[in-house]
Amino acid sequence: MLITTGKVNNGVIQIDSKDLPDGTNVTLLAHEGDETFELDARQETELLAVIAEANRGELVDGASIFKYGRQDA
Repeated sequence: MLITTGKVNNGVIQIDSKDLPDGTNVTLLAHEGDETFELDARQETELLAVIAEANRGELVDGASIFKYGRQDA
């Protein structure tokens, strides 16, 4: 799994990443104005903890997650 950013120009989505080969299926999430979200104290603590893990490089790539899920099926 890869997270990247991009922009729409003249109705065409231009993605910043060069790591996606032709034919790759993607899911898009688009910002709508000044959209925000709210977290309760527990959710904020969890979010900050996983951000800290990611900043330390404690990551699992998406392919590994999907592979693990298929083995359990």
